Amino acid sequence: MNLETIYERMGISREVHAYGQKIEKELRARFAAIDETAEYNQLKVLGAMQKCRVSDVHFAGTSGYGYNDLGRETLEAVYAEAFHAQSALVRPQITCGTHALAVALAANLRPGDELLAISGRPYDTLEEVIGIRPSSGSLQEYGVTYRQVDLLPDDRFDLDGIRAAMNEHTKMVHIQRSKGYQTRRTLSVTDIGEAIAFVKSVNPGVICMVDNCYGEFVERIEPTDVGADLCVGSLIKNPGGGLAPTGGYIVGREAYVENCAYRLTSPGLGREVGATMGLMQSFYQGFFLAPTVTAGALKGAVFAANLYERLGFDVLPDGRESRHDIIQAITFGTPEGVIAFCRGIQAAAPVDSFVEPEPWAMPGYDSDVIMAAGAFVQGSSIELSADGPVKPPYAVYFQGGLTWEHAKFGILMSLQKLMEAGLAKLP
Repeated sequence: MNLETIYERMGISREVHAYGQKIEKELRARFAAIDETAEYNQLKVLGAMQKCRVSDVHFAGTSGYGYNDLGRETLEAVYAEAFHAQSALVRPQITCGTHALAVALAANLRPGDELLAISGRPYDTLEEVIGIRPSSGSLQEYGVTYRQVDLLPDDRFDLDGIRAAMNEHTKMVHIQRSKGYQTRRTLSVTDIGEAIAFVKSVNPGVICMVDNCYGEFVERIEPTDVGADLCVGSLIKNPGGGLAPTGGYIVGREAYVENCAYRLTSPGLGREVGATMGLMQSFYQGFFLAPTVTAGALKGAVFAANLYERLGFDVLPDGRESRHDIIQAITFGTPEGVIAFCRGIQAAAPVDSFVEPEPWAMPGYDSDVIMAAGAFVQGSSIELSADGPVKPPYAVYFQGGLTWEHAKFGILMSLQKLMEAGLAKLP
């Protein structure tokens, strides 16, 4: 049975498959460059593991308090080494990326301090953490104030605006690398480094924290390579490699990471406690696989951009731009387009492919959101997934795919569903 036939049996018409094959052939050079970056990052992670003398004894789990957990301590040393940071906190007790960010913020801000976001409004779920939208236990309730400086119309940092906004109360600067539910470009590590250098030139004592979600291993350097004091992310995104079943990480300067440990557990206990309960092998192996898994997801994003751009849809980034995270935004202009796309991604999943996703009032968001994710790990967005708020401009955000082949199939299935609904047609 040839590929065309098996795709047809899986629900992809011959016309859609042929269109996809044409796009893929034109991207060979682009894909080769992604593979080179993956090779570089694979060696970086491997070198960190070898330097930290990882052994099978580090895969054993602990229970209860988790005292003297050698696997936990060594894993954190591996993360610190791979990110070229002084210290790391990598824990299953960190439930998600929002939790990791909340820990980093609350650990290093005190009443009377100000948090300044310099990449515009942060991701929706962080709004209640900060207090932009009132919520019990927000930073605002504890006397931490918030201001933001939006990016310029060309998505560059507004350096004059940042200088004007900084004052004696500015304790921390927040930078969000990825776009979230915004139609702006993702920030490159180089751009982030230049912004951090500018902030430090105004006040060297300000803590610069980067939300690194969806960006790990897309480039050869990370925000900690360009001056970030804290860099934060989720293990069910890029660095977990699809194997981590939960968890988050915080890397950066020793004093700030230590504060995070005290906030995550308890003052006086810090990083000395926290059982790993048999998850260490998944954490180590997932991190080892992360560069290759991220490369597959990145190829999927590039493929989706080129496929949909040629059909006349607005895509961000476009099919030729450099990439700094794994997320691809596609604007359909109608709720029906967003829903059809997500149903295609769901239909391509290995888990719950028979389920049709529907928009719903998901906690932490200010509008109905639709999410497609037939994942082995609930909510894992390094796995093939798509989501978006059902509100203007009706854009969907696609990411993930543990393999390039699965990402490709999911994108073709999304197009198939759109065509069946009369919302797209081939050129």
